[in-house]
Amino acid sequence: MRRSIDPPPGPVPLRALPSALPTDAELIARSTAEPEQFTALFDRHAAAVHRYLGRRVGDLADDLASETFLIAFRRRAAYRPQHVEVRPWLLGIATHVVHGHQRTERRRYRTLAKAAGQPEEHAADPANTVDRLDAQALRGPLAGALAALQSRDRDALLLLAWGDLSYEAIAAVLDVPVGTVRSRLHRA
Repeated sequence: MRRSIDPPPGPVPLRALPSALPTDAELIARSTAEPEQFTALFDRHAAAVHRYLGRRVGDLADDLASETFLIAFRRRAAYRPQHVEVRPWLLGIATHVVHGHQRTERRRYRTLAKAAGQPEEHAADPANTVDRLDAQALRGPLAGALAALQSRDRDALLLLAWGDLSYEAIAAVLDVPVGTVRSRLHRA
């Protein structure tokens, strides 16, 4: 009688482990010859880019995220692999796209500053809680202060706070020395 804990007769077949996922820099390099490889970069970074843009420009985030990835796709051959990840590069492109829409951004901050004194209406759907918390974070003095900042100081501050980038990554994104980033953050 054979017991179930006995090893099966013969060798146990082994399965190969999947190879490691390619780095962002490798995907960009591959995408110059095989454009469909860029899809993996989009999948990895779209949420972070959209979140950053959503906090900066609200409802325009969908359009600006699309524009950001379109520009990144067109410029992928010029990417400098100074970063292990592509996220700082993409957030830099997103920041430049926002510059084209700064008036809208400034108006949004002013509107949020004015709305701080008005009673807030809460949605019945708990899924809107995150959006409501983001809106509350921008209200009042913060929104007014962001609207009053010079764009270069606001960019550095928001890349740090909402883009979660290091000083070095912000310097690379804005193409300025790290000391300039520190100065801009100090002013902001």
